[in-house]
Amino acid sequence: MSSLTRRFAAPTAATLAIVCVLGTAVIAPAQLLSELGPDICRAPASEVAAEASFLAENEAAMKKMMTDMAVNPTGDVDADFVAMMVPHHQGAIDMAVAVLRYGRNPQLRRLAQEIIVTQQQEIAAMGLAVGQALPPSQPSPVQVPSVRQIDSKSGQATDLATEP
Repeated sequence: MSSLTRRFAAPTAATLAIVCVLGTAVIAPAQLLSELGPDICRAPASEVAAEASFLAENEAAMKKMMTDMAVNPTGDVDADFVAMMVPHHQGAIDMAVAVLRYGRNPQLRRLAQEIIVTQQQEIAAMGLAVGQALPPSQPSPVQVPSVRQIDSKSGQATDLATEP
C-alpha cells in the first residue's frame, strides 16, 4: 500500500472498496490495480477500508505537523525550539491515535499508548521550561475507541460497527 499512498494522495475507502469488489480496470485505472497487487482483493473489504482510513488520517496528521513546525524565528532559540517541537510531538500523538483506532497488533497498540503519554509529558515539560502554563487537563487519547475489537488470546481483530 505504500506505493499507493505515494502516487495517490489520501486514497479513500470507497475507491479501494470499489476496486476490490468489482476488481475491474473500468472502475479504477489499471495502474492503480497493478500497484495494489492481487492480494489487496483477497483482503476483507473492512480491512481495506480501515487501511485507507488509517492512511488518510496519518497523512493529515503529517501535513498538519509539517505546517505547524514552520515557525518564524523569534531570536529566542529556546522558544523557537519549543515552537517547532510541540507540533512534532503532537504529530506523533496524532499518528499513535490513528494506530489505536485502526491497528490490531497488541504490541504496536501498547507502544502507541506509550508514545501518547510520553509525548504529552514532553510537550508539557517543554512549555514549562519556557515559562508557559500547563495546558488544560483533558481526557487521554489512549482511550480512543478502536474500530476493531482485539481478542486478547488470539490477537485476531473483529471489526466493530462504527457511526458514519
